Amino acid sequence: MNAPQPQSLSDWLAHCERLHPKTIDLTLARVLAVRDRLGLAFRTPVVTVAGTNGKGSSCAMLESIARQAGYRVGLYIKPHFLHFEERCRVEGVSVSAESLLPHFEAVEAARGDLQLTYFEFTTLVILRRLAEESLDLVILEVGLGGRLDALNCIDADVALITSIDLDHMDYLGPDRESIGREKAGILRAARPAVCADPLPPASLLLVAEQLGSDLRLSGRDFRFDGDRQQWRWQGRTKRYAGMAYPALRGANQLLNAAGVLAVFEALQQRLPISAQAVRQGLAVVELAGRFQVLPGQPTVILDVAHNPHAVATLAQNLDQLGFAPRTRAVFGAMADKALDEVFTRIAPWIDEWHLCDLPTPRAAKALDLQQRFVALREESVLHVHAEAWEAFTAAKVASEPADRIVVFGSFFTVGGVMAGLQGATRTQTSAF
Repeated sequence: MNAPQPQSLSDWLAHCERLHPKTIDLTLARVLAVRDRLGLAFRTPVVTVAGTNGKGSSCAMLESIARQAGYRVGLYIKPHFLHFEERCRVEGVSVSAESLLPHFEAVEAARGDLQLTYFEFTTLVILRRLAEESLDLVILEVGLGGRLDALNCIDADVALITSIDLDHMDYLGPDRESIGREKAGILRAARPAVCADPLPPASLLLVAEQLGSDLRLSGRDFRFDGDRQQWRWQGRTKRYAGMAYPALRGANQLLNAAGVLAVFEALQQRLPISAQAVRQGLAVVELAGRFQVLPGQPTVILDVAHNPHAVATLAQNLDQLGFAPRTRAVFGAMADKALDEVFTRIAPWIDEWHLCDLPTPRAAKALDLQQRFVALREESVLHVHAEAWEAFTAAKVASEPADRIVVFGSFFTVGGVMAGLQGATRTQTSAF
């Protein structure tokens, strides 16, 4: 007897979790088959964003600038912090759970006997939801890698690759050249692409050359510089000077913004953007969990930095934030991360650690994190907690008003603290 069809968003998400024996199963074949059965396509410009770090910030800037220019924008961004609907935005607002239900039903009907992973199923749902809207621009954030990521079923008009560093090496390869080749999988023949990484791997350049992609490189096709007050950008045909810094905090946001402006330059014939829209869009852009400093005392910083490159940037941002008598960290992460290097890069800025378990089997246990860290820095003060909110509460009780608390690592870590601060319950989710 067949099980009854799910009726609510939570039921559908639970259904998606059960469909495939693996959380991650990198292949495009299943997604392409269901895409074709659905007749899924976009008639409006599409930008696909891949990279190790900076994807979310770049997507948010693309969305903000385009909306300030008067365009109607759809965005797929992930993972979510509290509610699954955060992954799909139209005109800057998360879509309703109810509006997604018909698309879950359509994907379920179209897949037949194919076993889709949670990410593949929900990606097709959100793509179909966005395709039904009358939009001027669609922005899609790649989940893992690029070449075999479910989002690569869509042929983007412009591909943006933010940064390339070591992460997800079990799936993407052991070095930057291997990872760069996977990221380059989102490029398309004879279509523009942008790489914001100032030192792109040779593998990416080779893929672009073989495809005949119009690849725009930082330092060659566009460049930027700035002082303490303002910055400027110059591309192939456009330039902006005397710009205020983006509203998003962090040492790498100019690098992200420069790549975003190169995307709009590549789209200028189809989607012209004024200098005023650029300035206003960067001035009002918001993105939760990326060096997000909360008001009040002690200072609380939320950051989803979870690999060595991102954590090094977080350490730099903490250094620039100024002095605090004591800094406490709330940290939880997936077990497959380069945890020893993560600890080593940020440990000099942390006085006390509150390590936490996370509600996913892929996460490292807090006790394991403690043991690994003791082997690296025996003098560190370490506490172990059952979940992120408990860890944060303990850190806050121990803190004086002038101290600061840094909540970082997995989206589950930051999302768990956000949920506690808002008195909310986090929606069931896969890690991607």
